[in-house]
Amino acid sequence: MRTRGGLSVRVEPRALAVCVLLLALILAAAVVLIGSGDFPVAPADVVATLLGDGTPAQEFVVRDLRLPRALVAVLVGAGLAIGGAVFQTITRNPLGSPDMLGISQGSIVGALGVIVLFQGDATAVAAGGLVGGVLTGAAVYLFAYKRGVHGFRLVLIGIGAAAMLTAVIHYLITKANLVDATRAVVWMTGSLEGRDWTQFWPLLAVSAVLVPVVLAYGRPLRMLEMGDDAAYALGVRVERVRMVLLVSAVLLVASATAAAGPIVFVALSAPQLARRLTRSPGPNLAASALMGAAVLLVADLVATNAFGERRLPVGVVTGVVGGGYLLWLLVSERRAGRI
Repeated sequence: MRTRGGLSVRVEPRALAVCVLLLALILAAAVVLIGSGDFPVAPADVVATLLGDGTPAQEFVVRDLRLPRALVAVLVGAGLAIGGAVFQTITRNPLGSPDMLGISQGSIVGALGVIVLFQGDATAVAAGGLVGGVLTGAAVYLFAYKRGVHGFRLVLIGIGAAAMLTAVIHYLITKANLVDATRAVVWMTGSLEGRDWTQFWPLLAVSAVLVPVVLAYGRPLRMLEMGDDAAYALGVRVERVRMVLLVSAVLLVASATAAAGPIVFVALSAPQLARRLTRSPGPNLAASALMGAAVLLVADLVATNAFGERRLPVGVVTGVVGGGYLLWLLVSERRAGRI
């Protein structure tokens, strides 16, 4: 598709159809999620309240209590999925996600350090998670750099960093008192419970800056899948593109983790599910973002309603489903001879 100004955009009908369906699923899941809880609200009443035609009680429950949680879920899911798509494309490995490369573990260490060592409040914990993820991403990149960053080397360094940071996590928990240890375990599970506008606005600001940057580098990112030599031949400044994308992906993942805790396997599974649905090569950034948002909303809906009064953190649901997906992915890659 070409505009009058000379800008051309490639539109694939199947990918566009998948994005439209995912957007419809996100809207439907968000409406149902907002209406679920101790004070149930019918979907029609949720829509009417969002349009400004609800009762005062519905306005308070829908707009003040539940809408920010759904919006945080959308931004966290999209941020994790975009970060996962970038990492998987740069490493050219379907297992190259922040969960496997130490970024999530770095955020956990930063947050636990604030909880255990300084007894910080929720804002300080979120800041610690953000700083921990960013520092871990920078360290992995620097250790993997040797006349450029090779995808296989990045994966190996990331796996080593994840193992070391996991040991630090266990050490911090053993050093914590009972109250701090309980608080740390709850945060480590990953949850959207109690999320409000104070988490939404900073996350929206970060996403508004970084998501357009990643999308703008979508075409060079797609060329990186062919290898550094082919990308160089096509005029891509490989190291500059790789650094910008890695920095953006790390910040997105660290911000999402700071807002909701380390919700596992969304970054791993969402890009792969989007690729299989669109049947399109490349990172599929838009489809991945929508898939991540849809996965997290549906998982939170299941965690909230499927177990009666015992509401589970959303990280438990994504962990169970994502673990099964990881086993299936490993078997598929082994059968294909890629691992």
